[in-house]
Amino acid sequence: MLEVKSFPKDMSIFEVDHAEPRRCLVTGLFQEPVEVNGQTRSFYTYLKPGLAYNRPCLVVAPPDDVPVLDYLETSPWVRFAQEHDLFLHILIPGQGGWKLDGTDADYMNRVYVQINGRRGYVIMQDNIYALGVDGGATVAQQAVMKMSSEWSGLATFGNLDPAALLNTDTTAGGENTGKTELVISAAKVQVPVWMAWGQNSGANADVCAYWKAMNDADGEPFANQWADEIYFPRTVCKKGQINEEKIAQVRVTNGYSGTLEEPLLDAVWAYLSKACRHRCFGTKALRNRIDPEAYGFVRRTMELDGWTRTWYEYVPDRVKTLDRPVPLVVCMHGRGGTAESFISLSGMSRVAEERDFIVLFPEAGVHQQRPGALRNLLLWNGEYEGKKIDDVKFVLAIIDDAKSRYNIDSSRVYACGQSSGGMMTSTLAISAPKVFAAVAPWSALVDPDHELQLPEAIDPAVPYFFLFGEKDWLCADLEHGELEYHAAHDIAAFLKNLMKLYGLDTTPLRYTCGEISYYVYLNANKVPMLTVGTVRDMSHANYPGESWASYDLFLSRFSRAQDGTLLYMGRPAI
Repeated sequence: MLEVKSFPKDMSIFEVDHAEPRRCLVTGLFQEPVEVNGQTRSFYTYLKPGLAYNRPCLVVAPPDDVPVLDYLETSPWVRFAQEHDLFLHILIPGQGGWKLDGTDADYMNRVYVQINGRRGYVIMQDNIYALGVDGGATVAQQAVMKMSSEWSGLATFGNLDPAALLNTDTTAGGENTGKTELVISAAKVQVPVWMAWGQNSGANADVCAYWKAMNDADGEPFANQWADEIYFPRTVCKKGQINEEKIAQVRVTNGYSGTLEEPLLDAVWAYLSKACRHRCFGTKALRNRIDPEAYGFVRRTMELDGWTRTWYEYVPDRVKTLDRPVPLVVCMHGRGGTAESFISLSGMSRVAEERDFIVLFPEAGVHQQRPGALRNLLLWNGEYEGKKIDDVKFVLAIIDDAKSRYNIDSSRVYACGQSSGGMMTSTLAISAPKVFAAVAPWSALVDPDHELQLPEAIDPAVPYFFLFGEKDWLCADLEHGELEYHAAHDIAAFLKNLMKLYGLDTTPLRYTCGEISYYVYLNANKVPMLTVGTVRDMSHANYPGESWASYDLFLSRFSRAQDGTLLYMGRPAI
């Protein structure tokens, strides 16, 4: 029998493994409380030994005819989580079993919010999947229909009750969780689904029809070894798929015996795990997850200041054949993220593939953000045991490493990043201005948790391309904000200081392209040394379109002459 534990109130008592900085600090089966509809309920979280942060999460509504702990002993879930390096969260039915009036669906959706709280571990909202078994299948269907824009996939095993259709016309409503990365969009969107049941009739057929409509499925079914019916999305797609990919299939297994066996579960997971759902403007966007190994990334490590530091490197095949130096872009994840997760989130490797440059995705050092909290939340320029972690040194070291192995154009080295990665991008511009021809911080410029220190000089000057959402809690203040785009005070202070340092015209040129409104600040030579872009209907987020805009509209236009002179489209910028 698995021992049930509670997370320690003080997670800072645990040492961080310097060789595996983002490894979970505790392991085993834990019971967590969750507040839902004015009541306190609980659920189980299983963390396998050696599990690292930001692995995919399965939230399972189990059968209600057997005690949950007994079910965990006999079902394949724990073994499955161990084999696939997953976070496993198991719901607990109330007395009398699952309620199909929507309250237990709300409970499941509240668990989604709870596990993003970073109390005993760190996960990302990008790869959380809902699953339901027997009576829990109907609960999972209700939950995902009500908050479909939050879940990356859905799988249910067992016949569905007609109540599964309770939330076909209902959404949970948006929710801003404060100064966190988590924002609940709660919109009706496409969801990859797999349903195993007796036969596709009755309530089962009605649910299948709902998901076919939601996923814009073609009417012709296909099949494979495990799914008797596979409905692909229609080939008609009127929108670009840079940010949102039309990938959600509806898969059906008929003749399900009622016993969940691992071969079927393996097949379902092989399908669901390909999709991830990222923050974006509007609602969250579904995309194929970029598997670094399959895509051609190389994971690299180095020992630096007593820590094992990690980064991913992507060199497009065509770049390997070029007989000329190529640009280099350093792309940095946000607070709590990882290098691997930011590969999919930013989409910068796809820009590299099309634009012939090399891209590096470094991973931040650790930091303890709150008293008693985890000591290994990944954050740029953090500290451990009172000692600052020199992430500038790390980033410059991996740039030198790339230069030692590839023909890098030193005049065209750029940095970009989101949130904490945006702060790091700005830090690099200030700390190593001779290295970078231009930078593109997204969603942040300065650390709001520390006293604002404006640079007295950036010499040589480094151009800035700054993008943030108009609803970004860190960057925007709609009521008291400054400048034309309602920038928060510390953001506005930094931008005004930059205008002063670079001698920019403080009245920007303005234009709008799609979801971004641009404000362009020119110097005396009519060079855009600062461009600010606000993204409509977006919170604290990042999406692939920002990578394309940053490189094509800004970064690629700047370079440095051999003597360090900044060039804009080949001519002196200053």
